[in-house]
Amino acid sequence: MLESNPFKTVQELTGGYIAPRCLHIVADMGIADALDETPRTAAEIAPLVGAHPDALGRVMSILAAHGIFEVQGDAFRHTAASRLLRSDHPQSMRAFVQLFGMSVNWDAYGAMDHTIRTGLSARDTIIPQGFWAYLAENPEQGDIFNRAMTGKAQATVAGVTAAYDFSAFGVVGDIGGGLGHLLRGVIAVTPNVKGILFDLPGVISRAQNMAAERLTFQAGDFFSDALPVCDAYMLMDVIHDWADEQSVAILKAVRKAAPPHAKLLLIEAIIPDDPGPHWSKVLDIHMMVLNNARQRTLQEYKALFEKAGFSFTRQIDTGTEFSIVEGVAV
Repeated sequence: MLESNPFKTVQELTGGYIAPRCLHIVADMGIADALDETPRTAAEIAPLVGAHPDALGRVMSILAAHGIFEVQGDAFRHTAASRLLRSDHPQSMRAFVQLFGMSVNWDAYGAMDHTIRTGLSARDTIIPQGFWAYLAENPEQGDIFNRAMTGKAQATVAGVTAAYDFSAFGVVGDIGGGLGHLLRGVIAVTPNVKGILFDLPGVISRAQNMAAERLTFQAGDFFSDALPVCDAYMLMDVIHDWADEQSVAILKAVRKAAPPHAKLLLIEAIIPDDPGPHWSKVLDIHMMVLNNARQRTLQEYKALFEKAGFSFTRQIDTGTEFSIVEGVAV
């Protein structure tokens, strides 16, 4: 429910970037790793991470007010949320937080008025070579991005494999699937399925270091190279990276490769009809500012399907922020 006090609503939104920025820095500095499982004061943590004790304590206190860390006397202890910032947590979100805190993102939001005035990405004024080229030119940031996507995929895989029955397919393609965490998850729970991972050559060279039974690799660019022939095609968090024109081009490339009645499975955070707050609406602004791209409503995905030669069949809830939008080649 929206805040009923209009002054408080404006006040809290005005300073709303402060706690997230504290979170980004805490993730960068490895504070959660230093805290471990023993309650510690900021003065005890500070020398372990190269921080000023008073400044660190104040930052951890504001995060504790949001449930990240817990104040225990003059010390801090972990909460379930702060443990997700640990590097060794099986569902670690540390890299995901670091990704949103990268300087290129903050610089782009500083130029966001350019986006509002022109409809063009503010990124173009900061990194005209484009986000993907920027990551390739800056390996440290590229590594953060890859780890963030891996962590996010791992958190999503169980929901997707539990929500969808892949056993009807012989071959499943994961298009733009990164290191293939989703496809590996599908193969693991569906013994009859073979998988083909398709991504750019540099990504595939890394993915091949994690070879798996019934998994093959195909390097290429979905804008220019032929895609594999599969019974089903998965694209997770791919289409939201592109504007409508490029999105339709990607889906048409899938349709060109797909045999009749092959299934298309887009795994995306769908913007709901509900006017209230939702993570997909935050991502939509991020896509607009950084990528000239967008999150979409279900109706908008249906329109993309129609333009690319697919017929929408259903939306499937995965129990996570992602839904599966299913279509069939027509």
